Amino acid sequence: MSTKNKPKDQLLHLVFGGELKELEQPHFRDCASLDIVGIFPDYASALAAWRSKAQSSVDNAMMRYFIVHLHRYLDPAHDLAPQKG
Repeated sequence: MSTKNKPKDQLLHLVFGGELKELEQPHFRDCASLDIVGIFPDYASALAAWRSKAQSSVDNAMMRYFIVHLHRYLDPAHDLAPQKG
C-alpha cells in the first residue's frame, strides 16, 4: 500500500461539558446533566466542536467544555503519566 492511499490514524477525542461547582476546579455541579457533545476522529474536529459549544455558553461563567484525548487511553503502550516540563 502506498503512503498516498494509507488511511490516517484515528485519534479519538471526546468533547463534553457541564456547569462547574466553582471555577478553580473541574468539579461538576450535576454529573447527570453533563453535555456529551460527541466523539470525534481527530483533534481538529474535536476542537471545532469544543469552540462552538464554548461560544454558545459564553453567558454562563460556570459552564465549561473539555476535550479528552481518548486515543491515549485506548493505546495500552501509551504512557498516561503526566508530562513534566
